[in-house]
Amino acid sequence: MPAGFQDVLSFPLLQALLGRRARRFTLGASIPDGPLAYTSRHQPMPLDELEQMLVLLAAGGNTGWHYAINRNAHYAPHFPNYAGAAGGRTFPSAAGFHTSELFFTDDNGVYLFATRDAPALAEKDADGSFDLEALLEAHRGRIRKLDSARLQFPREEPFVEGHNTWCANLPGSTLVIPVADLAQHLLAILCFLTQNGYCITNDLNDEPVPGMKRFRHLVNEDAPLPLSFVEQYALTEATAELACSCYAGVLMLQAMGLGGWMYDGIDRHTILGATGDPRAPGLRFRYDTHPRWALPNPTGLPGVFEAFCPPHYPNMRAAVDALCERKFGKGGPFHAGTPGAWKESPRVRGAAKVHDPEFRECVATQAQYIFHRFGKFPGTVPSVFCLTYLQAQHLDPDFYDTHFQPGAYLPTHARHMERWHADTPAQ
Repeated sequence: MPAGFQDVLSFPLLQALLGRRARRFTLGASIPDGPLAYTSRHQPMPLDELEQMLVLLAAGGNTGWHYAINRNAHYAPHFPNYAGAAGGRTFPSAAGFHTSELFFTDDNGVYLFATRDAPALAEKDADGSFDLEALLEAHRGRIRKLDSARLQFPREEPFVEGHNTWCANLPGSTLVIPVADLAQHLLAILCFLTQNGYCITNDLNDEPVPGMKRFRHLVNEDAPLPLSFVEQYALTEATAELACSCYAGVLMLQAMGLGGWMYDGIDRHTILGATGDPRAPGLRFRYDTHPRWALPNPTGLPGVFEAFCPPHYPNMRAAVDALCERKFGKGGPFHAGTPGAWKESPRVRGAAKVHDPEFRECVATQAQYIFHRFGKFPGTVPSVFCLTYLQAQHLDPDFYDTHFQPGAYLPTHARHMERWHADTPAQ
């Protein structure tokens, strides 16, 4: 292991927090004009395999079994059954839904870093720590290569915001792209609402969901929640999940002495491949259009990342059943046979109440109505969503030494080449 690896293990959290900055200027970059004009004297330098794995681990790594939500008086003594996965990750997720996955791209291709449904990939020591080398090795097997070239799109408006055209997705960089399944997230919210006695109404068209009277013993049809509010809730919860993922990665950049930043300055349809422009194939997600929709609606990459809605499922009842299988089936967080963090994990996991057929039908009735009324699910927000990206790259200190006062980068940045790449010839 390079000496920089030991630096990561002892790097102070406070220094990462206070030393965080967006450091966009990388080896090989150029700002052709203006008060900070500068052209790098160096060639782009990609992250090596260890550097990249540490960034991925920080942004979306598995952290062992999650502890779940302990109690809700409304349905005690049953164990709260909100979570979608049995494993925890480096970033939080609302009620443990964990509906996002990480994609990333570098000079050699496009990849999926699949940790959403991973079990505990390594065991913690008695003090709660991991063998970091073993943890990294376990995560290497979660990478799936999807393409053999860097994610393609023009670095120009409207694909990229003007202030990012010079620095986004440059050669040598690793661009990490968390993507959320909002369809699944909304289904998880509808399950949560239903088991707590709530249902929805279509406030946008001033109409109730048909057929809900038969579920009056489950939900209060007389005091429904507005659909617009519930779908905004799904969007904002998932957005927080994506942002936390990128922020965790940014803190790792400080410890490693890498440049980079988190940003949303690449159009999300460009990233997903939903622009219809052949110059921007992006992640090649399937998407649909309709005259009543203002924007295309991406639904996923078949066989890789499929939103819990049509066309990937025949109807919303099938999507509800798939969510229940994720929660209660083999390997799920509420299957008695799934190991866990508790001394009596089978007893704890098995205490969760399984969603019975009537409950599933209640949720599916609301979900199918949304799909029928709006032609997609969710109805007012995308089925698949991305917003915040993490870009990791090798900093060019010469730019900062030329234009900035001392302190523009951390000691880890100043020593990065000697601590991580001592055997690499100087450029």
